[in-house]
Parts: sequence; C-alpha cells; structure tokens
Amino acid sequence: MPRRNQGPRLKWLEKRGCFYIVWSEDGRSRERSTGSRDRAEAEIALAQFLQARKRYTGPRDPSEILITEILDAYGAERGPEVASPERIAWAIEALVPFWTGKAAAAVNRETCLAYAAHRIAAERQRSLDAGRDPRGVSDGTIRRELGVLRAAINHAHREGRVTRAPFVALPERPQARDRWLTPAEAERLLKAAYSMKRARGHLPLFIRLGLMHGARKEAILSLRWAQVDLDAGLIDFNPPGRKRTNKRRSRVPIARGLIPFLRIARRRSCITGHVIQYAGKPVRDIKRAFGEACRIAALEDVTPHTLRHTCATWMMQRGVPHFEACGFLEMSPETLQRHYAHHHPDYLRSAANAF
Repeated sequence: MPRRNQGPRLKWLEKRGCFYIVWSEDGRSRERSTGSRDRAEAEIALAQFLQARKRYTGPRDPSEILITEILDAYGAERGPEVASPERIAWAIEALVPFWTGKAAAAVNRETCLAYAAHRIAAERQRSLDAGRDPRGVSDGTIRRELGVLRAAINHAHREGRVTRAPFVALPERPQARDRWLTPAEAERLLKAAYSMKRARGHLPLFIRLGLMHGARKEAILSLRWAQVDLDAGLIDFNPPGRKRTNKRRSRVPIARGLIPFLRIARRRSCITGHVIQYAGKPVRDIKRAFGEACRIAALEDVTPHTLRHTCATWMMQRGVPHFEACGFLEMSPETLQRHYAHHHPDYLRSAANAF
C-alpha cells in the first residue's frame, strides 16, 4: 500500500546547511530551499509557500492549508453566531503563537501535548514578567483552547475546505469542583459584603441572587429591571433577543425571601437600568469586589460560580424534586444527577431499601 502524501514539510539538509521545503508532486520528490538555518524563519517560509499554493477549486488536503487560516475563517464565520464571541477570540489569540506556520496535517496527539507545554511555559513567563505568582494555566483552560481548534478544523471540514479533519487530542476533563457554601459561610459572606462601603449597594444583592436563584454571573450582571416583574413575582434571566445556548437561563418565580431586597433596590434604581449597578451604571465585573468579600469572610476557593453550586446543593439537601430543581436552575438532568444528586436525602434510598 503506498504511503500517504504528507504534503509540503520542512526538512533539515545537513550537507547544505539549511532547511528545505520538500514535497511530492506527480509522483516525483521535489524540494526548495528556505535559505535559512533558523527553524522559525523556515516555518515562515513554509507558510508563505503554502499560501502561494492555495487551491480554490475544492477541498484541500490538511497538508496544504495553514491552521491560522482555518482559525481566521472560524472566528469570522462562527463568532457572530455565538452568544460569547469573545471566548472564541481569546482562544484563537492563545493558539496562534504556537500554530503559526504549521499546516493542519501537523495536528496530532504529539503536537497537542507540545502546545500544552508551550502554553504553560508562556503563561508562567508572562506572570513572572508581571511580578505575579507563576502558576501557568490549568488543564481546563488548555482543553477549552484546543476545543476551539478542534471546532475550527471540523468547521473547515463541514464547509468543504479540507478533505479530512485531523484528530485534536484534548487533556482530560478536570474534575468538577464540589465547593459550596454552608448557611453559616453564606451569612459571613453577606456580612462581609455589607461591610464594604463601595460595594454594599450592589454586592449583597448579587450574592442573594446567586444563592437563591443559582444564576450565573453573566446572567445576574446583565439582568435589567424590565426582566423582573415584582407584581407577578417572576424573573426572566434570558433577555429579549438573546440566543439560546448551552448556558441556559430560566424564567421562574422569584424566591420569596428575595422579593423585599429587590423592592428596596428597585426604589433606588432607574426603571430601564440594570438590577446590579453602581453609581447609576451597570457593574461590568464583580470579580474584584467578590474576592475582597471572600477575603474579609475568610472563605477560600470561592468564586461567583460557587453561588450556583450552593443553590443546587441546598435544593438537593432540602429534598426538592429533581425535575423542579432542573427547571428552576435551567440545568440538564444529567448535570444535576452527576454533580448534585448525592446531596439529596433520598439519594439511592430505594436501592438500599430493596435489601
């Protein structure tokens, strides 16, 4: 069986003392000098060579199309269609430095592992340069970035730009966090938020919305008063015109204990404004204030998303039926079962009683 044509690639020719571009064409081996001994310069020469050989008449072999070209097309075509295009942009920005000059055929398990090592080293160096603790990046971050690379390659394949989609090896999925707040910890966090002069007007309400409704940070910060019907007792975390995504948002009854705090906040706010606001303007990010409240309350490993974990955990601990919890949290039954069901007082009780 003949070997697969690997397409144009770099090869070091010792007798000539530089990198050459080598490829097969019409059954014959061909080569072209890059004129450089430097690997980075040679990869740029290869990229220019591949660009010059573009075929616009149909799908190309992965060896004939650059990864950066695939990423550019994916960002331009998919970005406007997703709810958070900035996530794609951040991933592409992280991917480009390593994959520049490489063809799609270079994507395999070995190069994906090399990307992970490169990404960790680059982030550590950037942290050192900024005078921060050099922790690098997590496997979860690398997994998301390589996930964008895989999505871009699959998109190029579906659109008929490449003949096949090379395999993208992702790191193992990180273990889900099981951090949730006890009622005593939640009380400490609220007291800390009220003690902060600049944040006491909006941070406690943000925390209560997270604890009582389990909404994600972005959903709470983007919530407007037009989505809150205090007379009917309903709140809609999905604003008009927002595309439905996997990060679903719910329209549910307002938690009874939250209504008085919403009424107080409503009297102080503009009717067309955001629920969470500071000095009449929407709060763009709560991370810094929330982190300071956690420090004051002596709480470790707590983020705004911990509030959602806490809400789901408390529901299970108090025996809320699974289908009601899923509807209230806009959470899939699989996610609830996998991460929170073991907190329910009746968890596997029927199975145990069978004996």
